[in-house]
Amino acid sequence: MGEELLVVRPEEQADGQWSGETRILKEDFPAGEDRGRYRRMDAVLASALAGIPHHLVRTADGLFRALAENRGKAVPADRILFAVALGRDGINGEYTRLLRLLRQNPCLLDGFTGALLVDGESELFTKSTATELVFTANCAGCAFIGHPLVEGTGSLLNFRVAAKNLGTDDLLAAYRDSAGKMVKNLLNFPGYPSKSPRLTVLHASSHRTSNTFALWRKVGGSLSGIACEEIGLRNGTLSDCAGCPYKMCLHYGEKESCFYGGVMVENVYPSVRAADAILMVCPNYNDALSANLTAFINRLTALYRKRQFYDKALFAIIVSGYSGCDIVARQLIAALNMNKSFYLPPRFAMLETANDPGSALRLPGIDGRCAEFAENIRRTLCG
Repeated sequence: MGEELLVVRPEEQADGQWSGETRILKEDFPAGEDRGRYRRMDAVLASALAGIPHHLVRTADGLFRALAENRGKAVPADRILFAVALGRDGINGEYTRLLRLLRQNPCLLDGFTGALLVDGESELFTKSTATELVFTANCAGCAFIGHPLVEGTGSLLNFRVAAKNLGTDDLLAAYRDSAGKMVKNLLNFPGYPSKSPRLTVLHASSHRTSNTFALWRKVGGSLSGIACEEIGLRNGTLSDCAGCPYKMCLHYGEKESCFYGGVMVENVYPSVRAADAILMVCPNYNDALSANLTAFINRLTALYRKRQFYDKALFAIIVSGYSGCDIVARQLIAALNMNKSFYLPPRFAMLETANDPGSALRLPGIDGRCAEFAENIRRTLCG
């Protein structure tokens, strides 16, 4: 392949079939009503890729063949852009086949760093599709840059602020501009090795009974050479964001502070500023992040207004008593990778199921998985 960028754009005919892939954008697309979902994607993608060498595939099978070819090249592509067009129902059959391919081949995207463009015909489904795809691709070895998503809802009203910042009322122009900037950020991504890596570990767990915290301690024991700072956010130590007026939040954010002060200003902000990565210790509470960890994410907005977090990586340890680790992982992806611009390393989360206190450390093969996750953190931060 040898091109600089691999573009994966799952696309289907009305009967759900597609005859193959092509290297150029042409008007040989499916006909009929189903074709409408692709027209706006055509324009945005063509604009974002103008002048950029790339290889375009439109099917899961085409991706598999392209990757097989890629691994035989002396200078393989290592950047991948997913571009998914959804109809009013939020369904793209070839996209579903892409998910299946990635889930059946957990090493398929090793070495790739990605971003994605999702276009919809309604106000729904673009973000949920994006988090599903990023989580699945990440489990298959793909890293993602901070702010990896540009999404176009049916009305494009999600580009009102971007259009205003460009001095225009043209929402489609703002959409194209955002997509072009994202592609450039993907191609210019520098990587993350650090000479003196620092990791901030955030939890709201009981040291004595928490399975999630016990796994962190086991992982942390294998991170010699990485400075780790644990910060507990339990029992009223952290107030949630109360929604200050924008200008007030901006005022305090410029001072890297917050109106409500407390542990966020005194401990969390300085630690996050100094860190190369954060690790979220996340038990699954009712298929959601715990209240204190959610409050941390909300309160991080004040610091985010001062500086973004492209230079910081996100890790997580997630434990469910019954099921749902993927739901919590997708919440972290949406809030911290897509919204707050943290880099998402490949296989960013350790996902386990354990119920009774202490049972996580007795899971079959847990020692090996903890060691593997620690090595993933070390490889990301140290190179």
